[in-house]
Amino acid sequence: MSIGLARLREEPDRIRQGAIDKGEDPSIVDAALALDSKRRELLGDSERLKAERNAASKEIGEAIRAGAKPNGPEVAALRQASTDAGAKIEKIDAGLAAAETQLEEMMVRIPNPADLDVPVGDESANQVVRTWGEILPKEVAADATAAAGTWTRRPHWEVAADLKMFDLERGAKITGSGFPVYTGPGSRLQRALIDFMLDVHTEEHGMTEVWPPAMVNAASARGTGQIPDKEDLMYIATRDELYLVPTAEVPVTNLHRDEIFEADQLPIRYAAYSPCFRREAGAAGKDTRGILRVHQFDKVEMVFFEKPENSTEALEWLTARAEVILQRLGLAYRVLLMATKDMGFVQSKKYDLEVWAPGVERWLEVSSCSNFRDYQARRMAIRYRPEPGAKPELVHTLNGSGLALARTVAAIIETYQQADGSMTVPDVLRPYMRRDSITA
Repeated sequence: MSIGLARLREEPDRIRQGAIDKGEDPSIVDAALALDSKRRELLGDSERLKAERNAASKEIGEAIRAGAKPNGPEVAALRQASTDAGAKIEKIDAGLAAAETQLEEMMVRIPNPADLDVPVGDESANQVVRTWGEILPKEVAADATAAAGTWTRRPHWEVAADLKMFDLERGAKITGSGFPVYTGPGSRLQRALIDFMLDVHTEEHGMTEVWPPAMVNAASARGTGQIPDKEDLMYIATRDELYLVPTAEVPVTNLHRDEIFEADQLPIRYAAYSPCFRREAGAAGKDTRGILRVHQFDKVEMVFFEKPENSTEALEWLTARAEVILQRLGLAYRVLLMATKDMGFVQSKKYDLEVWAPGVERWLEVSSCSNFRDYQARRMAIRYRPEPGAKPELVHTLNGSGLALARTVAAIIETYQQADGSMTVPDVLRPYMRRDSITA
């Protein structure tokens, strides 16, 4: 379950409105409430009949001790009553098990209500929280000291083609559209970015590095909410019933499924690299050029396990850690607070970081930073003890991209391209690239 039956019973209006705000069908809430009522009724009937059966068994012993014959009519009647109660219990318990299974399926289809400070609406209601850096123009003065004409920034795919940084046609031949092959300096740029991001998050931000599997089982995908909400967007190895990860969030959050922490173990904060695989790559004909919409890409993910009272502050800190990477790379960006219908099924609050790509003159999403509160933890039974010996409580989980590489690479190419067709390497990446520029 994701919401929890206690909350469903106590806050049905809030949960129902939360579904409406996210554009989901609220009738699932009423259906779950009705089924929960039926389940509790069946449970009561089962317990009552079990008590009657136990009483009949006790009466049999008492009757025999009082002198009744074991095969006499009095004992036979009591045995029949016990048998009849047992048959009814078996039937009721079968219905109870079916109701519990059905209720479990319903509960995972109820979305996580958004926090009260999240704007209600579609993407038009998203709010720009802050911006950073200079929004570079497409037209650039050829000489900064004198009016010597202009040159025009090109889209990343044109620059990359000249600099032999990736090969989209051969990637399509090998696998299909949306599976780029990075070559030469493009490959090195990928590797440099991954190493740089992991170094910053682990050495400066105190996160523990994890290198997770690139495939997960159904229980893991269900735990983080990919199933059933995003199942159609995942690649599935059907023979082995495994899923290729859409993000390192899935395997890393599941590291602690069915575990209980002690309070002094929290917070736990991870940084993980993984390749990511997503069947959805945008609307047909939209963003199909270059590497803006791909089915496979690389990403460094941050995953946090927090005490409930700290998760609100932790989301702000997590988001700022992603911003550090963009600032170090010298890329202009903005932070958006996502509206209810544009934030996702399982998030309670989400920020998107969009970087400015001057070659295509567009904002590109390179990070989503989310607080799930106890929604994922309930599915995965990840708990902690507030104090030694205390009853375990659910932790809060958070995650954020720090960063997704494909669009970050596109923004770097378009930001750092030069009039002569070369590309300057951002200062922070030069120790990793071991070069200052990329030339044809």
